[in-house]
Amino acid sequence: MQKTMKAAVVSEFGAPLRIDELPVPTPGAGELLVEVMACGVCHTDLHAAEGDWPVKPAPPFVPGHETAGRVVGIGPNVDGYKIGDAVGIAWLHDACGKCEYCITGWETLCPSQRNSGYSVNGGFAQYAIASAAYAGRLPGDVDFASIAPIICAGVTTYKGIKETQAQPGQWIAISGLGGLGHIAVQYAKAMGLRVIGLDIAADKLALARSLGADATFDASSPDAIAQVIDATGGGAHGVLVTAVSRPAFSQALQYVRRGGTVALNGLPPGDFPTPIFDVVLKRITIRGSIVGTRYDLSQAIAFAVQGKVKANIHTAALDDVNDVFDQLKAGKVDGRVVLDLTKARTQKTRSHADDRYATV
Repeated sequence: MQKTMKAAVVSEFGAPLRIDELPVPTPGAGELLVEVMACGVCHTDLHAAEGDWPVKPAPPFVPGHETAGRVVGIGPNVDGYKIGDAVGIAWLHDACGKCEYCITGWETLCPSQRNSGYSVNGGFAQYAIASAAYAGRLPGDVDFASIAPIICAGVTTYKGIKETQAQPGQWIAISGLGGLGHIAVQYAKAMGLRVIGLDIAADKLALARSLGADATFDASSPDAIAQVIDATGGGAHGVLVTAVSRPAFSQALQYVRRGGTVALNGLPPGDFPTPIFDVVLKRITIRGSIVGTRYDLSQAIAFAVQGKVKANIHTAALDDVNDVFDQLKAGKVDGRVVLDLTKARTQKTRSHADDRYATV
């Protein structure tokens, strides 16, 4: 009899996730079977479940791309791993390894990449498949719940900060201080930057100050742009927008310094107007930044392991995933909610086993 596992499944866009019992997948060539200990809940998971983006996942699927756990199965042609190793499974599940992007260190741009919890079943389950070549190495004694957000929110903001090209001692403004932004504040400080935090929620502004932000401003204030320009002596050298808000994108272009770079992490639906005149005359760079490479991931994890970055987390059981999504929609999550999969192992499930889930 095939072993089964508990998983949260998107059966149709916009519907509550279903807690099902599915077959445990079998690792193929170059793959690892990971027993999931914790998986962070990212806004991308919500977008996936809602079908918000132009390129949509195909239901039914299992979300989750901030996955941390231990190797319990090793497929053929895998070297360097053993049973019990701690690993992370990031958004970049794998890539072709052959295209111009992969061979130049930009595998995150590979047109053939597969993404965890989107085109490949993810970590909202007791077990998940990892590509051995793309898994993140974790210390054996790692706190799985604490490290899980670093595997996406951490590497995403770390890479985004690097994309702004702001240098130590310069100012970076971080717009949106939620699950990504509060981690970005810590990376920026650890990288020697001076930090301005912007959000519309007082509790998130307070959290940013407690994490070392040099100044914070209410983004909904009509004076917010002037406040940033005044505090930084002419505008932020770099801006990282993590907010899923179109006004935040437009606002960032007004308080960035001449010659500065605005890196965009957030993915709100729709478009935002670009002031071409200002962009040209002020030599403003607008740059998209999506997660990070395997090398970026290893660096992001190193900051966390050294205690320089720590996600503000709240844990929940897998069964509570729909409540967590509701909190995300309402903007009520300060920091990151992490699903503790160890809480799910003794709970009963409804059986909707489907062989489609067994193929990853």
